[in-house]
Amino acid sequence: MYYNFKIFNSTKELPEEWNSIIGQHNIMLSEEYFRVLEESKPINMKYSFVGFFSDEDLIGGALFQYLNFIEHKSFQKGEMLCSIRNFLAKQLSKDVMILGNNMLTGQNGFYFNTLKISTEKAITLLKEASKGVSNVFGKTSLVIYKDYQKSFLKNFDKEKFKSFYRFSVQPNMILNIKPEWKTFEDYSNDLSKKYRARLKSAKKKIDGIQKRELDIESIKKYRNEMNILYQNVAENAPFNTFFLTENHFESMKQNLKDNFKVFGYFFNEKLISFYTLILNNNDIDTYFLGYDKEIQKEKQIYLNMLFDMTEFGVSNQSKRIVFGRTALEIKSTIGAEPVEIFGLIKHNNKAINPFMKKIFTSLNPKVGWIQRKPFK
Repeated sequence: MYYNFKIFNSTKELPEEWNSIIGQHNIMLSEEYFRVLEESKPINMKYSFVGFFSDEDLIGGALFQYLNFIEHKSFQKGEMLCSIRNFLAKQLSKDVMILGNNMLTGQNGFYFNTLKISTEKAITLLKEASKGVSNVFGKTSLVIYKDYQKSFLKNFDKEKFKSFYRFSVQPNMILNIKPEWKTFEDYSNDLSKKYRARLKSAKKKIDGIQKRELDIESIKKYRNEMNILYQNVAENAPFNTFFLTENHFESMKQNLKDNFKVFGYFFNEKLISFYTLILNNNDIDTYFLGYDKEIQKEKQIYLNMLFDMTEFGVSNQSKRIVFGRTALEIKSTIGAEPVEIFGLIKHNNKAINPFMKKIFTSLNPKVGWIQRKPFK
């Protein structure tokens, strides 16, 4: 059997059967989502889509992203620790090629039909494809394979990938929705007395704030406000590798339609916060959000948004809500649990690569946090 791959630089080039073989299994590898990247990718990002074939049959697909950090304004911040970290990162990683999606947490980089190809052979093909994509992007400082659970990591043969450093960063916070939760009240009743009281207190604080789902016209109408609220949060992060374009949420809604949800919170008819969700088969992935910092503090907006995301997941009868790898402790208070995720990283400078472990750990210090257990 002859396996090969083909690199596509546009959704127009994708095979007709792309969605029926790949996209249906993960919306983040669908033609519709790839169109979002074409229309509204961050300005410092390029991408390539790769199809894998057994003879002429499409059996898998992958997403590669290329990030250029030189002009990215995250490097313009002035905080001392942040500046040192940014200086080192700028020297060592002017550009990065990622197998996966840097805009999401989790394994959203590839899918293979394992009835048609073994996982071992698929990983070998991915490695070959990464060399081919690297030639398209041009020379890159770093290569990263992103976000695998421990059980999958063993598939990256230690001998074949010995030049890569295996790393683990912050865990992915995931809420597994119990089948017996038919309503949000069922979820609430499962909380211990302390955390149920916390839920009620948070809900009281947003009295007078209206929440509503935004359709495409409303997203266009509130585009500027949403961008300001998003930047409030994004620019507050100590380290950021990209910023969304202003038309990104419109593009997501236009392409993903009902599988992309936007909910806005209004006070005196003014948009004060919003959150977004991606419906991905049985999972819900929390996406980007924004809020007015002052009102969020006073009204516990962020905590209320987490509860509302949970309520949506329960009502939607989803299996899991993927909350990502930020704000770990507060997410654990609503029942999300940490799932350790790993990646592989390699510097293309052979003089630097042996020191990747030391460099990586200095640039990514572990953040201490306490996991809360809110259920009875």
